[in-house]
Amino acid sequence: MKLSEIKDILPLLENVEFQLEDGSYVPEHFHITEVGAVTKHFIDCGGTIRKEKTVNFQLWNANDFEHRLKPTKLLNIIRLSEEKLGLEDGEIEVEYQNNTIGKYHLEFNGNNFILKNTATACLAQEACGIPAEKQKINLSELSSGSSSCCSPNSGCC
Repeated sequence: MKLSEIKDILPLLENVEFQLEDGSYVPEHFHITEVGAVTKHFIDCGGTIRKEKTVNFQLWNANDFEHRLKPTKLLNIIRLSEEKLGLEDGEIEVEYQNNTIGKYHLEFNGNNFILKNTATACLAQEACGIPAEKQKINLSELSSGSSSCCSPNSGCC
C-alpha cells in the first residue's frame, strides 16, 4: 500500500486497527512511534547496485491501555511527516515487534489494515548458481498416445 492510499482510507474510518495475517490483532492501544523515509542502498550478490525507498511506520505497545490512535490523528502525523521530511508517495513498510522486530507490507481488507508477512529473496538468482526448479508432473498426466522409442515389439531391446 502506498502512502496516498492510506491517506484516502483514513478519513473513512472510525478506528485504526491493524491485524496480522494469522488473524490476531495488534493491541488496540498501540502507538505509531515513527513515520519516516527509509532508503536502502545496496549491492546484490550479482553485483547490481540497487536503491529502494519506503515509507516506514513503527508500531509500539506501551502499558497505557486506554490509548487509542484515531484516524484523524494518524492522518495529521502523516501530513506533518510529509511536510517536515519531504516524504514521497512510496510503499509503506510497517515495523512491529512480535517475538522480534518484523517488517510487514500493508494492505487494507475494507475494515482493518493487514500486516502482510515479508520474506527475503535473491535478486540475482542467475548469479547465485541456484538451479531452476524442475517442473513437477504426475505420471498420470503423461500422454498415453505418445510413442516411445523403445516399445515392446520394436526390436530395440
